[in-house]
Amino acid sequence: MAVVQLDTEDRRQPENGFVSPDAASQELLTRIDGSVLPFLGGFGKYQKQLIVLTWIPALFIGFSQYSNNFLLAQPNNTCIQPLANLTNRTASHSSLSDGPRNVSARPAFLYDNGSSYDTDHAQCGCSEWTFEMHTGLAQNVVTKWSLVCDSAWKVHIAKFSLLVGSIFGYLTFGILADWFGRHPVLIISVLFMLVFGLSVAFSVNVPMFSTLRFFEGFCLAGLTLSLYVLRIELCLPGWRFSMTMVASFVGLGGQLLMPVVAYLCRDWQVLQAVIICPLLLMLSYIWIFPESLRWLLATQQYCRSKWIMGHIATKNQVNMDPISVEHVCLCPELQGALQKKPKKTCIVKMVGTRNLWKNIVVLCVNSLTGYGIHHCFARSMMDPEAQETTMFHNFYADYYTMAGIAVASCMALCPAVGLMGRRGGLLMFMIITALASLLQLGLLNLLGKYSVHLNIEDSGTLNKNFSVAFSIIGMFSSHAVSNLSIFFCAEITPTVIRGGGLGLVLASAGFGMLTAPIMELHNQKGYFLHHIIFACCTLICIICILLLPETRYQPLPETLADGESYTRQPLLPPRKPGEQRHLLPQSESSRDYTRVHDTPLHEAAATAVSTMDSTAS
Repeated sequence: MAVVQLDTEDRRQPENGFVSPDAASQELLTRIDGSVLPFLGGFGKYQKQLIVLTWIPALFIGFSQYSNNFLLAQPNNTCIQPLANLTNRTASHSSLSDGPRNVSARPAFLYDNGSSYDTDHAQCGCSEWTFEMHTGLAQNVVTKWSLVCDSAWKVHIAKFSLLVGSIFGYLTFGILADWFGRHPVLIISVLFMLVFGLSVAFSVNVPMFSTLRFFEGFCLAGLTLSLYVLRIELCLPGWRFSMTMVASFVGLGGQLLMPVVAYLCRDWQVLQAVIICPLLLMLSYIWIFPESLRWLLATQQYCRSKWIMGHIATKNQVNMDPISVEHVCLCPELQGALQKKPKKTCIVKMVGTRNLWKNIVVLCVNSLTGYGIHHCFARSMMDPEAQETTMFHNFYADYYTMAGIAVASCMALCPAVGLMGRRGGLLMFMIITALASLLQLGLLNLLGKYSVHLNIEDSGTLNKNFSVAFSIIGMFSSHAVSNLSIFFCAEITPTVIRGGGLGLVLASAGFGMLTAPIMELHNQKGYFLHHIIFACCTLICIICILLLPETRYQPLPETLADGESYTRQPLLPPRKPGEQRHLLPQSESSRDYTRVHDTPLHEAAATAVSTMDSTAS
């Protein structure tokens, strides 16, 4: 594949070592982390205030992302009015003749399995149901429209709607964020999120609910992506990861608070309105949140950049009069560049690069694998016969167990990335994920096969305990892999296409999460093969991660050429600062050949040559 030559005019070598003042100032203007932001006060008070404004919506985004667990939760259902034409056929069953029939303590969607057993068909022949909720709500979507038995497939379609809408939203708004800016995408997402999110609460049937949830997920993706990109581009290199992790903890706070909010609301329509209405406060972001200065400078929109730079300097109380190299070079260059036309880039140009497309594809596969195998581990904690979790058999206990694993994963991610960097941390958690998956698939089968030879009396209980332990470890590490892959992509992708690159990785994560309702729709058929495929993907990801560069403490790339310059470094750090690991101890130029004539081999060769000369003469 042909590789395009990127920014060759701007990267010509200076003639005779002389660098013109215009070139020097232009270089300072493009080095945002090294020159522009320090000139404006660094990571000052104003930037910190904007970062806090990106944290607050993360709480309500967490509410929306985990709302399916409550709006579409499957209750225990009991038939109180069977169909008239089925009464005679089921009269022999005492459970129907004596009174109301409790279909099962299991969720109703588990009966949508195409069973040919007549009793199961008779159980679904009911005209009136009574439901027992276990999520804190008195009524949800399933109970409102009786989505059980033959209608249970509609629940999975409703779950698809939010995820599929998010996938399309990440791809669409990622491109729009690179072309029109981060701020317009943020405001448009908030406006339409309010419209579609509140409309969901007034749905009159299941098709209307599913359609509106699709558009809610579409707008939710734009809101998530724009806030993530704005947060990354506001920070200096030393602050990027910590500020992102705080936002992740705030989102997990939304997950932890969701059962409390659902218990207080009691009705699914009130819950949906309570989740969406706080986003009305984000309409004030039209005036208080500026466009990304980094994106404006990278796309050569210097007229808008000049105003925002002055605004940031004023808010940070930076004295603009000191005589410094940055002040002398930046201001004249900014004045001279005001007439330049904006230069925007689409994510499609990534395919013409040599290294950049490879890095983004590797992170997309990591994100897809992390979220996909996370569901495999969660499913492994389920009893294949009772379809319930093997630990607590309680909704709140199970829900908070999953949330606690996610919190522990984020807490472990912070010191791991601080010690080993982005690439080392991602590699470590991917190796743990692969080991947990392979041990769960292989070791448990061996224990069941050779339990008699090993004199294991209760092999079933032992297998169950090992399965739960490996599942917890796997969910712990796969959650870290997913979060770190998304953050890694935001650092590797250049500013001019950061929205599109991050949208690709987030969409890949959405495809991984989509595997959960797909498996439920097929009644968990093919689950073992599904787990094997993702386990093989983890092994491929381990190899591919070694191809990634390390971005810790590195400035964000601004152009495609900057992204191409990010190449793979050695995984282990040098022994001393500035010392590199070479295959040869010394370079060729430093070897001493002055005493080569004194070697015995040279003397023997010289004697042989003189003997041959005398013989010939």
